[in-house]
Amino acid sequence: MIPLPAPNTITRPYRGLSLQETDVALTEADLVPALLGREVYRRTDYLVLRNGTDPTADTALVAVRKQSLEPLFSPVVEARLLAGPERTVWVEAPGTDVGNASALARAALAHARPGALAYVVFGRYEHVNFIWAPAPIRVRVTEVVPPEPPKLLAMAEQVVAFDEDLPPIELVLDAVDLRTLADDNPADRYLLPCRGSGVELGDGIVDFLDTRPAAREDWLLIGCERSLQFHRHFYGDEPERVDICPRKRATAGDGGLALTKCCLLERGVEFEPDRAVVPWGTSLDEVRTALRCLTGVAEASGAHAPDGSSDASVATATQRSEDASRSARRRTDLPTSRSL
Repeated sequence: MIPLPAPNTITRPYRGLSLQETDVALTEADLVPALLGREVYRRTDYLVLRNGTDPTADTALVAVRKQSLEPLFSPVVEARLLAGPERTVWVEAPGTDVGNASALARAALAHARPGALAYVVFGRYEHVNFIWAPAPIRVRVTEVVPPEPPKLLAMAEQVVAFDEDLPPIELVLDAVDLRTLADDNPADRYLLPCRGSGVELGDGIVDFLDTRPAAREDWLLIGCERSLQFHRHFYGDEPERVDICPRKRATAGDGGLALTKCCLLERGVEFEPDRAVVPWGTSLDEVRTALRCLTGVAEASGAHAPDGSSDASVATATQRSEDASRSARRRTDLPTSRSL
């Protein structure tokens, strides 16, 4: 028997889904006999069947198995009703990229209905895909603010928006706020790592370490280990300091998956259980690698651990959401068809 999809399953690519209108009743007893022996495109794995074109029309999701994948069209030899009208929701979301699992999950959850399992999204370019039991994977992004929006969060959002292999991801900001740290540690003068923060801290005077102030002042450094190293080089001593290290904050987090950054890491990605660390000046490729490994889409081959080793047991990210990632790796590469 064709198995039920795993949570977060989508059709990858969505040419594997065919949308059809039919007069046949959307029940197992009626649909299966009607489909057996019918020809479908060789890459069609799922059928969305509707009793009409109105947004409120009954909709069902069916999985099919073909006799062969070799000819362009092949007869159906097995069919299973995965979700009838009572468990299928039709969602019209013209701005949604239906090839992107996170976008599909957002559209589906915005129309969540008790008991529903299959959400069929009619999205951008009038293309269609479904997502089964959407349950986005939560990734906490620890980043320093300002500037705003936080750069690492914005980069992660870019990756989630374009990488169609990723499972649905919910990015949650864990902000290390310089203003809050200053409020909690009042001083007459502050030293921040760089001008990029563009921040004012109450009535205190603010200097920036990247300008290398000519005189050593009696300031409070709100910075990380690298800032302390710079200060030691510039002035020969260590000031009073409030540590802003996102990596250390993530260590003390509330569990779950985490993406963070560290200025002591200059290139590449470091992995620890349930956490990926990218450089302070990271690239989109590094952020993409981090998210793919965190969610189990890829392994962290060649990545290095915090001690500089490349031990696979340390460098390999925890395999999360195994069913979702298995679905993510399903690939086909022939043209789409929306017909039986």
